[in-house]
Amino acid sequence: MNNQDFWSQVKNNLKAKNLNNKPLQMWFEPTSLVAVEDRPSGSCFRLGVPTELHKYWISQNILDRICSEISALYNQAFQVEVVVTGPGSGISAEAEKPSQLEFDEGLVQEPAPTYQVQTPAPSGYQRDGLNSDYTFSTFVVGRNNEFAHAACFNVAENPGGKVNNPLFICGPTGMGKTHLLNAVGNHIRNIYPETKINYVSAETFLNQCISSIRRNEMDKFRSRFRDNCDVLLMDDIQILGRGEAVQEEFFHTLNNFFDKSKQVVVASDRMPKDIKGLEDRIRTRLEWGLIADIQMPDIETRVAILKYKAERRRIDLANEVVSYIGRISKRSIRELEGNLNKLKMYSELQGVPISLDLAKKVLAHHDDVATITIEEIQRLASEHYRVRLPDLKSKTRTKPLVTARQVAMYLVKKHLDKPLVDIGRAFGGKDHTTVINALRRIEDQLHKDSEIKKDIDELETRIHNITGV
Repeated sequence: MNNQDFWSQVKNNLKAKNLNNKPLQMWFEPTSLVAVEDRPSGSCFRLGVPTELHKYWISQNILDRICSEISALYNQAFQVEVVVTGPGSGISAEAEKPSQLEFDEGLVQEPAPTYQVQTPAPSGYQRDGLNSDYTFSTFVVGRNNEFAHAACFNVAENPGGKVNNPLFICGPTGMGKTHLLNAVGNHIRNIYPETKINYVSAETFLNQCISSIRRNEMDKFRSRFRDNCDVLLMDDIQILGRGEAVQEEFFHTLNNFFDKSKQVVVASDRMPKDIKGLEDRIRTRLEWGLIADIQMPDIETRVAILKYKAERRRIDLANEVVSYIGRISKRSIRELEGNLNKLKMYSELQGVPISLDLAKKVLAHHDDVATITIEEIQRLASEHYRVRLPDLKSKTRTKPLVTARQVAMYLVKKHLDKPLVDIGRAFGGKDHTTVINALRRIEDQLHKDSEIKKDIDELETRIHNITGV
């Protein structure tokens, strides 16, 4: 079987399994096999696409499926590389002749155990830590996370750049920050196999630092995190506010990476300025690069995530069941997946198929529409305006804070219809006349200030995503 016949078979198999997937059919159809290169680590399939947009979409959405189809037909280690062959790319599917690597018919028998080339770890470097399931292709992109996703993908394609270094991923618990951190590491490892990557939680960094100080082994600690590391991926860095000695080491580690143009990507459940106990010199370093925040996914994104996870686990869910679970799972992606797991487990234990009635029975305690509270509206407003939640309840009257406070009061009154006295009490004991003035000002600004209207529209969308109404 020659190269083009092999690729035709791969394309036909993939399209046959996705007949109703119109975006896949549209973006994948122009893809061609421009070369098969024989490399020491295995064959490299170079796929040509017309534009950068095609390359981005395929890399994010179906690269894993393409690799699976190749793996089912080609029982050897291989890599897949997507290149732009359209006008101005300098590469042409016509001009670049595929290498004459022929496929022996005898090879097309049993599926290969994996499609990822495993390269040996550099001496003294531990490869464990990254979760191979967390990739860009398994991350569902929605309006709540598209900027964070794009920023991470850009860093993974070009690690060490000055503009996005460090990259700070911020968002509530269970929103996909850890997934994106791992996706960055896995993507860099695939395209730059020689790169030394260190994925670590801040708690592990803290514990190892303290242990190294006690054992007088700081040289080993610094060597691991500086000399033997090109890309540092650190999760939950809000923990670093606990100790001065650890922050000292982290600060010098950051400086070491920036001086040598090495990449740092960190994740936290709060902004740098809101990490209690964090030294100003570290905070300014973290704010020096790019901050990408992740918000709660809207109902459409939750449904898309649920469909994807159900498909991967081969769980058959009717659309009405998917919509129901997506509507009631309002807190995080982890809650969404937890509800799916609970429903699947109950179905298997009882020996009954998954239906809407079963979902309502098993997940009844989640099905309460009016779950939004004053505290949650305050949190949404503080996140939107990037102010501290305690400041909303304080007497501080800086302009950004006053706007955030008055918008929050307006939303509480509109969506919860609380008495003015209760609203004032929830905002630090404000007088009811203060609440009245806030409501009148926002109502007046809605007709004059397009920015205020835009802010309230965005916040009401997020309230809708929580309440489902």
